[in-house]
Amino acid sequence: MSAPLSVRITRTVQIPDQVKLSRYLKAPELGPRILFFSGGTALTSSSRVMKRYTHNSIHLVTPFDSGGSSAKLRKAFAMPSIGDLRSRLIALADENITGHPEVYELFTYRFPADQAANLLLEKLELMIRGKDPLVAAISNPMRRLIRNQLGYFRNTMPDDFDLRGASTGNLILAGGYLNNHKHLDPIIFLFSKLVNVLGTVLAVVNDDLHLAADLEDGSCVAGQHRLTGKEVAPLASPVKHLFLSSDPDKPVAAKAEMRKKYVKLVQQAELICYPPGSFYTSLVASLLPAGVGSAIAATDCPKVYVPNLGQDPEQIGMTLDQSVLTLLDYLRADNPAETPNGKLLNFVLIDSKRGNYLSSLSASVMQELGIGIIDTRLISRHSAPYYDAELLVATLLSLT
Repeated sequence: MSAPLSVRITRTVQIPDQVKLSRYLKAPELGPRILFFSGGTALTSSSRVMKRYTHNSIHLVTPFDSGGSSAKLRKAFAMPSIGDLRSRLIALADENITGHPEVYELFTYRFPADQAANLLLEKLELMIRGKDPLVAAISNPMRRLIRNQLGYFRNTMPDDFDLRGASTGNLILAGGYLNNHKHLDPIIFLFSKLVNVLGTVLAVVNDDLHLAADLEDGSCVAGQHRLTGKEVAPLASPVKHLFLSSDPDKPVAAKAEMRKKYVKLVQQAELICYPPGSFYTSLVASLLPAGVGSAIAATDCPKVYVPNLGQDPEQIGMTLDQSVLTLLDYLRADNPAETPNGKLLNFVLIDSKRGNYLSSLSASVMQELGIGIIDTRLISRHSAPYYDAELLVATLLSLT
């Protein structure tokens, strides 16, 4: 028998491809494996649309956030951030009666931010005993599992832990993480089953690490929340180099490596998307662990970049061309220097007529890089100035 022959072919794609979309809509369990590298909430609405067409999307989420309610958990338990994981799991949850809407309601509940500590603790203990209405509405064995994770969290919770504004979903994930010898995968798997997640959500690494950046002015900033311009004043100087740190408050360079089973997951993708979101702390951060870039380069599928709309505080003075070049730099950091651009990025997806971008995208620069520009309708009248989730999802699905 002769060896199998590998042949590369090209095809014309219609956007949106209504025949393909109709087929996916009828049988989402057979839908394509679209893989997203992202953290943050920018992809939340698109995930809710995506699950109608495919139950096979893959989301590798960054666990490096150091702000919001996740910061309290990270400080108390020296753990990865779980807020973005919980958010993506909930976005992909089955919200129909065939799912578990009562579990969904519990996982999206937040403790009141204006109540006294003793009342919040009483609320948590009622949940653990199964007496709180939100927990009582859930049938066994799910109720027992949830109570167990919350109970483990309560037993390890520091006396001064602030429950104000805490997400119940985060507390359940944190309890499960601690209960599983500080591993995220088992509790993410359980969480996924509890709310019937229509896709795969994983943390890109399991490590308790943070983000840090060298800036162009020679200074260095540690902590994701100090880079986004949301919880503290925006950066005054452009980012020169983003890296992982073992300390949340000072830059202590650290390394992380993508697990082999995740590498295989990447290599099974039918399309890889670098989606909109905070450029450095969401997108680039997910590419920092060793093995990510090489797994992408080894995957023979289309790779698409969807740039941000409007002003991203992390992209000071950056043009759209520079965004593409910077993305390629971080992807190539894990690959030989001679790796062709086509192994890392194939298309930039934009809506130049309706979108407010950092700048225009240079056709000549993209041609020189060997990267195609797909300029199509991604923004609707009701979604402007943001991407329309239906249009964006339809375009990505059409490329599979």
